[in-house]
Amino acid sequence: MNNKVKNILWYVILLSFSLIFVLPIIWIFISSLKTSNEIFSWPPTILPNEVTFSNYITAFSKGNFVTYFKNSIFVAVTATALTLLINSMAGYALAKFDFKGNKVIFFLFIATLMIPLQVIMVPIFIVLRNLGLYNSLWGIIIPPAATPTGVFLVRQYMTTIPDEVLESARIDGASEWRIFSMIILPLSKPVLTALTIFSFMWRWNDFLWPFVVLSTESKYTIQVAIANFVGQFSVDWNSLLAMNIVAMIPVLLVFLFFQRYFVKGIAMSGMKM
Repeated sequence: MNNKVKNILWYVILLSFSLIFVLPIIWIFISSLKTSNEIFSWPPTILPNEVTFSNYITAFSKGNFVTYFKNSIFVAVTATALTLLINSMAGYALAKFDFKGNKVIFFLFIATLMIPLQVIMVPIFIVLRNLGLYNSLWGIIIPPAATPTGVFLVRQYMTTIPDEVLESARIDGASEWRIFSMIILPLSKPVLTALTIFSFMWRWNDFLWPFVVLSTESKYTIQVAIANFVGQFSVDWNSLLAMNIVAMIPVLLVFLFFQRYFVKGIAMSGMKM
């Protein structure tokens, strides 16, 4: 079997596996264009007999969908920017500064990956409440800003940057801040792009922490709002499917915009997909 046949075979196998993840999304999108009767019809129809966009109109008109969407955009963008700033600084310090306890601190960062949010949620909530951030969008932005995964990715990538480049800059009189902002950050563009995608996705899809912190409906993020569409005795499936499709769009756009840097950043940081 020549290489061309092997490549085709691998593409077919990978495409088959990818369909396992893509088909549910396609089914949700198709179902969001169906009427209520057709969604529950048996046998189910693959394509809608009558395409309707009323589900999307109903979803946008119910409650404050636009407000929920704006809240999620604000949280995801602000939290991502804060995550990039904090994690890039921490990664730079752990990768390029040789100080006592460097490896211990890095180990502690990695060790926190094994601690689930549910274990530390109560003490974090108490601190948050004492700081006056309860029922505030900043209450769901600040606590998860410094992510151990982000620090790990950035630190591993920055270790590949030659120390000679930094030493040359120091000899020329560049300050540490100038080295960080003018040399380290531009060279770390691939991993920071990968972290941007991860962080935006984490914050956009986060449900548990916003559900605990936010109590006013006008401050709900879109994930909490979607959960509220599930009633005690009934579920508005039409609007629920439409809202889920709309909620996927920002994450998809971010990934499509940054995808060419994504694989490179992951590969050079040593993280396994």
